[in-house]
Amino acid sequence: MPDVADTRARYRRILRFAARYIAQAWWFELFLPRIGLARISARGRAARLEHIAKRFHVLAVDLGGLMIKVGQFMSSRLDVLPPEITRELEGLQDEVPAVPFESIRRAAEAELGMPLERAFASIDPNPLAAASLGQAHRVRLSAVDAADTGLDDGVVKIQRPGIDAIVNVDLAALRRVAGWLSRVRIVSDHVDLPSLVEEFAHVSLEEIDYIHEAANAERFAENFAGDLRVDAPKVVWERTTRRVLTLADVTAIKINDIDGLRAAGIDPSAVASEFAAVMFDQLFSHGYFHADPHPGNIFVTPVDGQRAVDAGRAWTLTFIDFGMMGEVTDSLRGGLQRLLIAVASRDGKGLVDSIHDVGVLLPSADTAELERAMTQLFARFGGMGLSELQQVDPRELRAFATEFGDVVRALPFQLPENFLLIIRAMSLTSGMCSALDPNFNMWSAVEPYAGQLLREQGGNAVQALAKQAVSVAGVYARLPGRLDELTTRLETGKLAVEVPGVDERMRRLERTGRRLVSAVLFAGLLIGGMAARPEARNLGTALKVASVPALLHALFAGAFGPGGPRRPRV
Repeated sequence: MPDVADTRARYRRILRFAARYIAQAWWFELFLPRIGLARISARGRAARLEHIAKRFHVLAVDLGGLMIKVGQFMSSRLDVLPPEITRELEGLQDEVPAVPFESIRRAAEAELGMPLERAFASIDPNPLAAASLGQAHRVRLSAVDAADTGLDDGVVKIQRPGIDAIVNVDLAALRRVAGWLSRVRIVSDHVDLPSLVEEFAHVSLEEIDYIHEAANAERFAENFAGDLRVDAPKVVWERTTRRVLTLADVTAIKINDIDGLRAAGIDPSAVASEFAAVMFDQLFSHGYFHADPHPGNIFVTPVDGQRAVDAGRAWTLTFIDFGMMGEVTDSLRGGLQRLLIAVASRDGKGLVDSIHDVGVLLPSADTAELERAMTQLFARFGGMGLSELQQVDPRELRAFATEFGDVVRALPFQLPENFLLIIRAMSLTSGMCSALDPNFNMWSAVEPYAGQLLREQGGNAVQALAKQAVSVAGVYARLPGRLDELTTRLETGKLAVEVPGVDERMRRLERTGRRLVSAVLFAGLLIGGMAARPEARNLGTALKVASVPALLHALFAGAFGPGGPRRPRV
């Protein structure tokens, strides 16, 4: 159990790390370009970003707790973070040492209210897995529990002692850092960090509530009831509390163990195709999905007998660890379905329109460049699998990735609820399928699914057309009255036209003019102070001091929102 001094030291260490690299980013990305040294800033940017990511990797592994989860979330933010950071963090896993068994024993017994020898027939002191929030041990159920559940073997997951305090400290530090960054316009224009931290906090607090995880496991199993492709462990509720979770032992072949799959006579490429289809079902059909499908949470379980005959295959996908689950609203799911159809049909404009519909971009976003980039993406790389992409000139891929990333990061994003988890789930799915099968083609996986969605929506086409006809008829019915009103306003000179783009440019020009005046004033005062005669030393000093506010205004006007911290627009 961490004491107060430990938690304070942890909090300060996170803030020191953030403050150091925020200051570095301010110097290179804001200050140097403002004084005409943008080339110097750009020259070492890639190396700086890679160094920051490596230092954070070390910090996360050393601290554990939520810091590893933060790194994992950051690795999926390809829309906001540059590739130098996401690439370094994408391999970040729960690289933490196991808690000594005696500490785990005391925590479990305090939670269960009995000795472990009474709770279970036996428990393996060697952990099956150790993670930043808890660790798992194999157990044999007691005779009574085995009779009630029909299970003999199980896995008990026990929270690390004091993890509640660590999570609270980490969240407090993250909220403070998000508050700092949200005051910088270049950040707040592109991402609402306080909202992201709150979503992350919500997910993290749910993840350390094992009662919640057990309910998630049962809901997931119900969604796939009767589906022979998917399995999930049964919950042993008699031995489950908020900090202790007992499940059936479903350990099998890890999904990324290609040699193990082949040794069992299972084709890894078939596993890749089925895994993608199952994840699509969760996201686009159920609206409830596993948001952490990394290799440690997915097993491929060999089956035989009648089940193998009924399933048409001798294996099934078994999911575990339901602490991080995502839910998609009906409206968002409809938008995601349209997005999937646009991807399958290589429709760049349709894809951008569907992104607007989903709510990822602000309505005011200028998407002309994004449409152009998406059209180029589909024309050049659409339909290519990983093996085909590996044959493309790396310089071409690098150049396109840089240009495309710059276009995406320049847009004002906002994230609908749970969208961070959707990005994470799809990113992990794509990476896993490509690892299982280098020839795996996500386009090919998407197309039949999109075709199925089109067929399902086909029955509603007539109804949608009728609604559109009624809407058009209403517009025509109101048109004469609106034309008459427009004519009246023209005649009386009361017609006003709003052009947000021009207004914004005018405001920028005005700010630039003011800063230019400040720069000239600064130069004049500074030179006057330096040129003052020795007998007018006090006057020279006063002029130099008076030049400082003009310098500050010339450098920093516009870096922060007017009137102090600005509410993010994301």
